[in-house]
Amino acid sequence: MKRVLGLFALLFLSGSAMAFGRDEVLIAPTLEVQVLDRDLLAIDSESGGQRAQRLERGERVLYWRTAGRVGVVVTDRRVLAVATVSAAWQEARYRKDEAPPADVGIAGRVALALTRTRAIGFDGGSGNLIEAELGPREVVLDSTVGQDVVVVVTDRRALGLSAERGGFFEVRLRTGETIESLTALTDHATLQTSDRLLIFRADTAAWEERRRTIR
Repeated sequence: MKRVLGLFALLFLSGSAMAFGRDEVLIAPTLEVQVLDRDLLAIDSESGGQRAQRLERGERVLYWRTAGRVGVVVTDRRVLAVATVSAAWQEARYRKDEAPPADVGIAGRVALALTRTRAIGFDGGSGNLIEAELGPREVVLDSTVGQDVVVVVTDRRALGLSAERGGFFEVRLRTGETIESLTALTDHATLQTSDRLLIFRADTAAWEERRRTIR
């Protein structure tokens, strides 16, 4: 019976690996976030340490998310993020009339929170929060989060964030160019438009372009 179960487990794992592919192997969770009274506690199994962040008087935790090596907490006053081996929690406070993000996209080493005026990304490689301003009347059309990459698409541009290199990196959309699909794997994301295929890679934090054949 044990041999049968062992064979079944081996086949299941092999099938899972084939289904996910090399780029789809998930990063094992190594960070846990706990809300303990007025403290946010990040428990790091990678370094074996803990990092605490004190909540302000009257501050309310709305929700929190963890995945892989990163954790994000959203309160009624700010977005807080932390990664394994990072020295401290990072924060982005809401501006006047800015509401908390409805949800946070999070994966192995990156996270994304969207507000009315900003894209707030978290780079778990450096442990920093990174912001990109949204222009007047600029509209977010779509976004995706892979284990090492984040992409935000607006009606004007695409913004890519990598866990390997700090910052948002943009490519402008052309007049009349429409979005057809957006996907993310472990270390790259692809954006297909009516004119071209755009690829954002985590290791270079650069956009590659392949023009579509005129039909």
